[in-house]
Amino acid sequence: MDEDKWFSDEKVIQKSKKAYAHFDLRTNVVKARKYITNPDKIKHHGFYPFIKYVMEYDRFHKVNGELKVDTKKRPICYSAHIDRCIYQYYSTLLNEKYNLRLKHDGINNVPVAYRTDLHCNNIDIFKQVVDFINEHPSCYVMIGDFTKFFERIDHQYLKKQLCNLLEVKRLKPDYYAVFKSITQYSTWDLDNFLKLNNLKDTRADRRKLNSKSRIIPVSVFKANRDQIERHDSDKGIPQGSAISACLANIYMLEIDKKISDFVKMHGGMYRRYSDDFIIILPTEEKTQEYLEQIIKRFNAYHNEGLLELQPRKTQVFRLDRQGDLENIGHLFEPKLNELKRNINFLGFSFDGKHVTLRGKTISKYSYRRRHKAIGIAKDYKKTKGFKGLDKLYMLYSERGQNGKGNFLTYVHRVKKEFPNDPVDAPIKNNMVKICRTLEKYQPRG
Repeated sequence: MDEDKWFSDEKVIQKSKKAYAHFDLRTNVVKARKYITNPDKIKHHGFYPFIKYVMEYDRFHKVNGELKVDTKKRPICYSAHIDRCIYQYYSTLLNEKYNLRLKHDGINNVPVAYRTDLHCNNIDIFKQVVDFINEHPSCYVMIGDFTKFFERIDHQYLKKQLCNLLEVKRLKPDYYAVFKSITQYSTWDLDNFLKLNNLKDTRADRRKLNSKSRIIPVSVFKANRDQIERHDSDKGIPQGSAISACLANIYMLEIDKKISDFVKMHGGMYRRYSDDFIIILPTEEKTQEYLEQIIKRFNAYHNEGLLELQPRKTQVFRLDRQGDLENIGHLFEPKLNELKRNINFLGFSFDGKHVTLRGKTISKYSYRRRHKAIGIAKDYKKTKGFKGLDKLYMLYSERGQNGKGNFLTYVHRVKKEFPNDPVDAPIKNNMVKICRTLEKYQPRG
């Protein structure tokens, strides 16, 4: 790695700067350079507990044609400022070796998430998938994901993969210190800091909390150490650290190669985005048998406690030369229902003939646009009119494309890659839809 170039890269510097308050004072990789590049310092470094909060986000799905919204929760951990700089630096060192290893193993295009050298996005990747299917119009397609991917990462197996990547029998002390901090980590709930600062769990009070130089004084830290929770399991790494995604990819090195080698041997394609994957195999007499063998390979890692396929989300489709798509279900769990009608991957949907954005993606956008417009309409004042219209238009209408961009900007980028597909049909006439919502919910009288 060219350190001088890396430490002068503005994107790297900005990525290391975080506005949140933590146990230590804010810093960045440039200020911390001498420290984070010194292995002797790192091997003795005392990593702070992660601050943990539960991120809630809406999930959209249709039941009997009716839109339903439920809430999914995911624990997120974020590290102290100096710890983040260490993780960012070591992640770069590991990624450099990881990228070389992928090329050496012939699987450079298999893992597509969190990559630093592919220079492509999910639109490009899905275009590769569709192009491959079009080149092999008679094929089988398997989509699926892994259950609780980050939570089930086995520490000893991860350590083995790290040693293998670095070509060492034992991790060097500095690398081991980083590994230990991310596997034997501890957390402190964000809610407790709000209480210690006499604040409530609101956006305004969270901003007040993060405006502090430290989240709590050192004396308060020492007096409340009983709030620290230690992760005692031999599985799982925190989601949210600057090195977690890199380690997750390294964890999958051996698995990706075994699956990819088998798929390529039968003329197919394998792509993995974090815990989601897609496998395409041209139709042959034994293709279903090949798919069963792929599942056996995945299950071998399951039996070792290293990985687990999500049964309901792992499904197989058969596509014929006429573009007719049939979901033939779960080869390993044939009694499961809830079969998908289309091939869904990376936020796109493919019915064998046309590419569209996933229904959930469109529903999420439409729900938020409508919800935002209703809130503005109900707050209408005769003397002041609608408050917040400019922000509404920037976020949810074509006007936002003249600024930083919005969801519609993304849709138009997709349309350029798939010009003959109806990817933009659901988001047309947004200004008309916004105006109708405002008119409908505006107070009368």
